[in-house]
Formats: sequence, C-alpha cells, structure tokens
Amino acid sequence: MSSSTDAAAARTPAKLVFAAPRRAKPPRHLADLSPAERREAVVALGEKPFRADQLSRHYFARLVDDPAEMTDLPAAARDRLVGDLLPPLLSPVRELACDDGRTLKTVWKAFDGVLFESVLMRYPDRATMCVSSQAGCGMNCPFCATGQAGLTRNLSTAEIVEQVAAGARALARGRIPGGPGRVSNIVFMGMGEPLANYRSVIGAVRRITDPAPAGLGISQRAVTVSTVGLVPAIEKLAAEELSVRLAVSLHAPDDELRDELVPINNRWKVAEVLDAAWAYAERSGRRVSVEYALIKDVNDQAWRADLLGRLLKGRLVHVNLIPLNPTPGSKWTASRPQDEREFVRRLEAHGVAVTVRDTRGREIDGACGQLAAQSG
Repeated sequence: MSSSTDAAAARTPAKLVFAAPRRAKPPRHLADLSPAERREAVVALGEKPFRADQLSRHYFARLVDDPAEMTDLPAAARDRLVGDLLPPLLSPVRELACDDGRTLKTVWKAFDGVLFESVLMRYPDRATMCVSSQAGCGMNCPFCATGQAGLTRNLSTAEIVEQVAAGARALARGRIPGGPGRVSNIVFMGMGEPLANYRSVIGAVRRITDPAPAGLGISQRAVTVSTVGLVPAIEKLAAEELSVRLAVSLHAPDDELRDELVPINNRWKVAEVLDAAWAYAERSGRRVSVEYALIKDVNDQAWRADLLGRLLKGRLVHVNLIPLNPTPGSKWTASRPQDEREFVRRLEAHGVAVTVRDTRGREIDGACGQLAAQSG
C-alpha cells in the first residue's frame, strides 16, 4: 500500500453482500427444470409428457434456437411449448474477439436489462466456456472490476446454462476458427461469486453435465466451480457428491493481507478456507485449484511464496498464478516478470504444482466486469 493510512483503511472489514436485491425473476425456462419437472410442466400445458423429451432434445442435444426447426412438434403445440418453456433469456449487446478469433467475449443483456459476461476460449485440445453466475458481485475485492461494481442480482439456472448453450452453438456452427467443435470445459470464473448463488449454480452444473438430452452432456470432471472462500457453501458442495473441481481464490497466504484483498477473509480465515478445501478434495478425489492473482509489490514477495508453499505442501492441490489484468485507473498492476518467475521457483521448491495462467483476452478488456462496465 502507498501508506500506513491506506493499509489500515484497506484492512477495515468491507461490507459484503450475500443476498441480491429483490428484483423481478427471469421467466421460467426449460433449463431451470429437472427432466421430471419438465414433464410436469408440459402436462400442465395440456400436452403429452413425451413432448418434454422432444423439447429437451432440441435445446440440449441439437442446440436448436429457431422454433421453426422443431419440425417433430405440431405447430400449435410448438408455439405453446416454446412460448412457455423456451422464452428468450439473453441477447448479445457486444462481442469482442481476439487470438485470431479463438477467444470470444460476449456481454449479455437479460430480460431486465442487467449486463454480464461470458468468454469462449478455443485451444488446440479443448474449448472452455467461462461463465458468470451473478450480475455484479458482492465480495468487494478491491483489485476486481466486478467486485467494485457491487451486486445487482443472482442469475437463474437457465441464464447460466444459456451462456454455455450459446457458446456450444457458436462452435457447432463453425463461428469460431478451427472448424465445427464442441464445448469441453466449463469454469465458473466469470462475474459473481458462484457459491453465493448456490442453488442456481448447482442447478446449472446438473443441466450442463446431465447426459443429453436431459442436459448438455459435459463431463463433471471438466467443470470447475470457484469461490473466494464461503466455507459453509464449500462444505455443502462436498455433500453434493459431484466430481467437479473446486477452485479457491486465495490471493494471499496470510490473514493480514487477505483481509485486505479478499474481505470475506474477515469472516473465514485462510486456515478455515483451506481446511474446507482439503475436506472437499478428500471427499471428491479431485485436486483443488488455488487461484492467486499476482499483484506487483502487494502479494508477490518471495517470502509469501514460501509461506504459501508451506501451507500447500503435500496436499492434493495445484496453484494457478494469474498475472493481474489491471482495471482502468486502478493502482493495482501485474507483477514484474522476474518476481513472477521467483514466485514459481519458490512454490516448486516446496513440491507444489504450479502454472501461470494464459492471459487470453487482455486486449479485449479480459478482466471480469471490464467490458460489461463499458457497455452499460
């Protein structure tokens, strides 16, 4: 920090917003419902239960977004079913591409005008969707554009799923260079704190991973759910018996600094967060990912790398170092290359697996919340 006064002010517990403001709910959508609930909804509309399976096949398996293509549904039934169970949820406000078109960032507008982002990243061996779980975020992390914008509302299950479905359509229809393809990986690392919108996120995970036509058929092992460290929600996630990967946004190994960088640390300290993460790893059998944004002269000191290494040594864990993508006007910026290299070296000396994240999207305002803020 620039002064002791600044440091003291930054360590003052910030107001954290777990519950979103009360707003009108998004319209009900097929993706909000389990297969059994879809059949019940279809029957309530006066149709046979098997129509729910037809509708699911079009949306989840065939990625159809034009009702005219649903030719196995009688016209009258199609209009009724589509109108009630496939209402339009999201409209693209802005799209920006980079990496020769292989990274596509989209700002979406929901039914009530709120804006949020998703990013599709195509690599030689996979295609990853980074999705938002909230419009805004209430965690108030000072280096994060979304956190500084505050929380507008939670996204519905279907609003989350539709981000993935839109990416899947873009790949399937050859919009992304490299020929037709499919989404293989999902990361809940867009706008919002996923575990603060627990019910919708778990619903979305199940829709994304249920075999087609019940869902999109993406492997649970290819899904990563991130959190800043909501310990009770991590424990609840462990009880779901899912095989998704847990990512913990740690950003500091010591409570003094993490209280400043991640204000939720004033409620659940580093040791509590890591204990919950290790319990999740033991129950799921999945390696935990520790996310660590490297910030110049703030959290990138060699002694902090050693402290982090001692905390993680011998655990089922992988550290994902993230060169900070600074937001306009922010005092926070990325670490010097030599400090980044030394941080990696120190972690590896403790036997901790570590990689530096590919900084895709930097030239298209890749940090979460930047593009949406400019589009509002």
